[in-house]
Amino acid sequence: MPLLLAGPILRHTEPASVTVWVALKQSAQVELKVYETREDGKVLGISLLEGKRATVALGRFLHVVAVTASSRTGVELESDRLYAYDLHFTTDSSSVTLEQALQSQDSSSQDSSSQDSFNPFEASNRSETISYFAHGKPTFALPPEQLTDLRIVHGSCRKPHGGGFDTLTLLDSLIQETAQQPRQRPHQLFLTGDQIYGDDVAEEMLAIATPLGNALLDWEESLPLTTFGDLPDQPRSLTLRELSPGQRIEIATEHAGFTAGFNNKEHKVTSHLLGLGEYYATYLLSWSPICWFNPLSQAQFPKINHADLQQFIHTLWKVQRALANIPLYCIFDDHDVTDDWNLNRAWCKQVLGRSLGRRSVQNALLAYAVFQAWGNDPRQFAEGQRGAKLLAAAQAWSQSKGTDFKADAAIAHHLGMPPLDRQTDLPKLVTDGTVQVLDRHPEALTWHYTLRSRCHEVIVLDTRTWRGYPLEGAIAPPRLLSPHAFAQQLEPPLQAQADSPDRATFVIAPTNMFGLQVIDWIQHWHLKRRKVFSVDVGDAWNLNMEALAQFLTTLFQRRNRVIILSGDIHYSAVTKITFTSIVPFNRRSQSSSELRSTLLQLTSSAIKNQEFITYLVHTRLKEWLLPESVRRWVGWNEPLTMTEIVKRQDRSKQFQSHPPDWSCTLNWGLRQATVPVRLETHWLLPPEKQARYAKWFWLGSLAFWKSRWFHDGREVVGVNNLAVVQFEGCDRVIQDLYWFSRGVSPKKPVQIVRSRFEEFFPP
Repeated sequence: MPLLLAGPILRHTEPASVTVWVALKQSAQVELKVYETREDGKVLGISLLEGKRATVALGRFLHVVAVTASSRTGVELESDRLYAYDLHFTTDSSSVTLEQALQSQDSSSQDSSSQDSFNPFEASNRSETISYFAHGKPTFALPPEQLTDLRIVHGSCRKPHGGGFDTLTLLDSLIQETAQQPRQRPHQLFLTGDQIYGDDVAEEMLAIATPLGNALLDWEESLPLTTFGDLPDQPRSLTLRELSPGQRIEIATEHAGFTAGFNNKEHKVTSHLLGLGEYYATYLLSWSPICWFNPLSQAQFPKINHADLQQFIHTLWKVQRALANIPLYCIFDDHDVTDDWNLNRAWCKQVLGRSLGRRSVQNALLAYAVFQAWGNDPRQFAEGQRGAKLLAAAQAWSQSKGTDFKADAAIAHHLGMPPLDRQTDLPKLVTDGTVQVLDRHPEALTWHYTLRSRCHEVIVLDTRTWRGYPLEGAIAPPRLLSPHAFAQQLEPPLQAQADSPDRATFVIAPTNMFGLQVIDWIQHWHLKRRKVFSVDVGDAWNLNMEALAQFLTTLFQRRNRVIILSGDIHYSAVTKITFTSIVPFNRRSQSSSELRSTLLQLTSSAIKNQEFITYLVHTRLKEWLLPESVRRWVGWNEPLTMTEIVKRQDRSKQFQSHPPDWSCTLNWGLRQATVPVRLETHWLLPPEKQARYAKWFWLGSLAFWKSRWFHDGREVVGVNNLAVVQFEGCDRVIQDLYWFSRGVSPKKPVQIVRSRFEEFFPP
């Protein structure tokens, strides 16, 4: 293996500090330097920020670090300028530059090409480097001074074997097109959930992830099993070697308690991730092409026959370069652990009350902490902080080959795993207002965080581990934020900065506040039948009206313009919520004034996981059969609640005795006609697939359902896509969705197109 297994990935970036994440095969002291540039980024200047940090040994051959560079003289980076960075690795036996580490990746791939297996490098253009400039260094630009220059990229749901092309590759093309323009190139990337899939894993990928994970750790994890009826002949543990890909239905469902395979969806758990090494390996396989070959296992990988997985690997080099050149911020959703993670109280008791379920969730969260959360908020992982204590415990756990139970307990504490009730062996729940929340150690990490620049602020919410579970039913839809979570996650950042028309407020909420009305009907129908796991009943905000009312009123007490970024639902759209608060100003006359606020929900999903149903929603068929209508709600502050108005003529009669304090109206934005984008796609398809596409091009063009006109539905984009958000003035918000469409000729069978949504904030 080369030294550099994954990265570099640019993470938390601000004027006073820059953080870069890497994964290495051996321990090293990693030095980071950030340079000013001249001549539109072409020439490197002096070093402005510097920092060093030693890697953390997650396994014998897996060493990870998020190193932060800062200034000792008070120098800060400026907006509207390009900066470059470089890494240097000092191991026990050598000193390696970033350029040398990247070159070793290429040479390793060439050595692997003789294997009788799919080689992702054979058709890729490996002459490309990690940089867009001749100096070979990754570059970036801070968010600009003016809001009209800001470019925010977001998306979610990236499943390696999911249908369609990986649209995260489009980010590389977008950066390359504007690399020399600090005001025009994308400034921040937000991945809003399901960066990996712990539950729905291709057999071919698990067949690689399991031996790769074991080899990286250099030990094999023993997974605890639940014994049923205390039968003496039942095994009490299993190793991953005993759990073949495609054969994990029983272990995942019966022993771990996972619900992803419920309701005739057993195929989603046949290769479920369980071990710590498997979760580590899956991140490496999702972010780097190099780890698709595994000399460490001393065995040849099986041949990869899955076409969608082959396509994913083929373009991974573009993802690797993109993630090195734009600050990346993440937040988990359920699939980063498993489908339905913490969906309701029943799920928590069923999974977290079983030894294997609890161990697997802890493994997934530890991998998330190291691979994602560390870069989101590096201050939590500084020396002496709870994140640093977690890293020390993770290192001790691996060094003991999974036998240091003191380290295991420390990992559970810092990850916020709920303790077990000694009498019931079920996870402890504590009361928070009128609901219950999972208990956690006082030194547990916080997964939410806030970012600020001169022109915008971003409040990233954790809606998975701070859910409030109603007392009246085990499967009742939860509050996605409990009362304590509102006070901890949302209220402080809103109070920290006064509202300003020149500063945009973004809130990252991984799951949608409002979705398609047909989905609401389906979810309410399943809830009545008590089949909540098949369609994620409980993940949408509008299934718990009390929590939704608190979310809206909390936002609009401090801001009158808010943009929600979300994903999860495998289609992209824009909705506009107009909130009207009725404020009496003359109690004698009972007259009132109205204060209006506006919320835009910008959804982008999936990056790579398009499905047949979302494909249909994407077309004009949805517009013809189930067009979205205007929806209205009214709400009260005491007690805090809201209800939808179904019949407009009943509004005046229905609320005469208890007039509402506020109302809100939901409108769906309409996407403009799709237009082609001048971005090259020569890198997209291997030669053999290009020939196959060209062969059937004209025959496919005869199919009505493949015509561009039929694909131009007006409400959503239901194929794989990536979103870029920008502004024109302070009032006009644009979400451009980039996706792959059928090309114009056999020589160009696939092209990149754009669908645009525009919405306005009222003056």
